[in-house]
Amino acid sequence: MIPLPDQGLDALFKRLHLANARRVWRDLVQRAERETWTYRDFLTLLVAEEIAHRQQTRLTRLTRRAHFPFLKTIDDFQFTYQSTVRLNVLGSALSPDFVTDGRSVIFGGKPGRGKTHLAVAIAYRAIQNGFDAFFTTAATLIDDLSAAFRTGELAQALPTYTHPAVLVVDEVGYLTYGTDAANMLFHVVNERHRRRRAMIFTTNKSLKAWGRVLHDEDLAQAIIDRVLERGRLFRLDGPSIRTLHVNLDDAMNQGSDEDNEVARISGIQRPEFPEPTEPRSDRSRPRRLRSPRARAPLQFGGPPRCRRLLAALLGRS
Repeated sequence: MIPLPDQGLDALFKRLHLANARRVWRDLVQRAERETWTYRDFLTLLVAEEIAHRQQTRLTRLTRRAHFPFLKTIDDFQFTYQSTVRLNVLGSALSPDFVTDGRSVIFGGKPGRGKTHLAVAIAYRAIQNGFDAFFTTAATLIDDLSAAFRTGELAQALPTYTHPAVLVVDEVGYLTYGTDAANMLFHVVNERHRRRRAMIFTTNKSLKAWGRVLHDEDLAQAIIDRVLERGRLFRLDGPSIRTLHVNLDDAMNQGSDEDNEVARISGIQRPEFPEPTEPRSDRSRPRRLRSPRARAPLQFGGPPRCRRLLAALLGRS
């Protein structure tokens, strides 16, 4: 068999769309000759390099397409601050079955507890497992679909939220929505529930308050019913992760107008020289100005001649 020139091998790799193999095969040939690899070893490593490169390229592309606000993994989450959520409890949400079975999760709790972190981590794990995902806030989803509905393009806008294998809807209840909010969100949830596609929600409101937030009690109940039919609700407790350095939770529970909280500067409880204040009864009625004649006469010291001179200068007799 006549060996092919380098240009011919490059052309074959290009025709087969083996971009990474085309880039690394020369280095692998030199290494194989130096270490006396067999043909099988060389071919195995060349194919493995191509597969690994394609997986990384796909992971990067799907992560960028998911529109995550940040990239966090489950390994980054600090479970030590949580008493209601543990890694073993979330195990099923991190498996491929979470996507193939069309399951759902709702993370609830106060701000800063890590709800969005966990939502992104689960969606990213789904991408690692070979699925696609999409991240959006509830306000963006509702505004986008409302605008499309007004222009008669709702059917064209819905696939953005109904087609991905995993949909993350963040911050339900954080902002004020239009009166058609429940209707728009129901379109998405109902279609995804019918097609058994996974959903992840984060919210700072109780489920009972969704009706008030979405302006429709019945539709809100229908949305929650579909999400939780194959889903779970997790309430995150513990302190706010964002403000651990200032112990914000304790500060919010204490009254900032207490005596020991007023004007605390450099350890001083109160200002060392407070400004003078008038009694409330004096401030409540207007002050009456008096003419200089009504004031008590000034008393001057010194000889009589000096006293008469100063009195004349001041208009006093």
